[in-house]
Amino acid sequence: MAYLPADSRELFLPLIEGIFEIPPWHTLMHNLLVRTQAQRGLLMLKIANTMQTQEPNILHFAARQPAVNRPIDAARLSGLGLLPSEQLRPERVYGLDEMLDFSDPAQTARQREALKELGIPYGRWLRVSAGAADAWVILAREREDFSSAAGAALFTIAPLLANALQARVKLAEQQLQAQMAQSTLTKLGIGQLALDRDGRIMVADAQAEAMLPIAEDLNTRPGRHLRFAPEVLRRIEEACAAFAQGKSNAPVVVPLGGQDQLFMLLHPADSILSAPGLSPAVIATVRAPRNPEPQRANAVIKAIHGLSEREAALSACLMRGDNIVQAGANLHLTPETARNYSKRIYSKTGSKGHADLVRRLQQGLAPLA
Repeated sequence: MAYLPADSRELFLPLIEGIFEIPPWHTLMHNLLVRTQAQRGLLMLKIANTMQTQEPNILHFAARQPAVNRPIDAARLSGLGLLPSEQLRPERVYGLDEMLDFSDPAQTARQREALKELGIPYGRWLRVSAGAADAWVILAREREDFSSAAGAALFTIAPLLANALQARVKLAEQQLQAQMAQSTLTKLGIGQLALDRDGRIMVADAQAEAMLPIAEDLNTRPGRHLRFAPEVLRRIEEACAAFAQGKSNAPVVVPLGGQDQLFMLLHPADSILSAPGLSPAVIATVRAPRNPEPQRANAVIKAIHGLSEREAALSACLMRGDNIVQAGANLHLTPETARNYSKRIYSKTGSKGHADLVRRLQQGLAPLA
């Protein structure tokens, strides 16, 4: 089949752009409706690595306003055996008659009657499979059957949609991984930036964006840069240059000044992304004081160490830096009662004393509650 410029503009480019669209591939589906002269369309997406109870993601499309063209009833099609999911051979375009159950005349009659009620006298079905995910495309027309060119358009995009679906799943996995890591760092009050050899910001996470003064200079130094006193910036830039040139790999600590008394830890970037990915010279880390929500921290400490409610609450206060008397006062305990509690806590947690208890708790899961 010869590819025309319109194919690239209407089908191939939307296939790639649809990986990043929300909802995915809505431009492609609208273009498919126009190309095939379909009145309605349905795109069903199912990812393999999801909960068994999670329903497939179903997206509806119409050539006119939804009030004029009602959505295709996927649930009813499924109940009629007309949405057989994995039974369709991948990348093959099916006509409506191929979907009917001719082994049972009564069932065939029910299917035809239901399709008439649903306004689907003519349809095309396509399934694509990417291993980790499957997608189904259904197009419907009301007045006349689809042309051979319409079927060819579906057949043409099938392998490309499978590749795009695979990329979409991989992107979703990476987004989930990034969200999990970012959530943990945020709970610890940690923000990170990737800097190039000149100290220019390549990427900053949300925590760093909130904690640090960042500006974009379009004149003398294109790109995004930190905004600190000249001496602070000089030290950061010198460290970046030294790391980039391989002169040192020892971490550098730069005081950032200000009322918050923040420090920035700089070290060479040890993560190498495959080309043409970003290649930072330095990873910069900042951290602000952050305590977990008390009730959540108490619950974690209690579950891990088998403490009582009061013992867990006292332990959480000690973890946050209170001494035994202060921690007891926060819980309305006398100094003597707090000391007695602390002895039981040391025994249950296997701690040698106050400092060892704080170390154990800070290195455990409580700060992430």
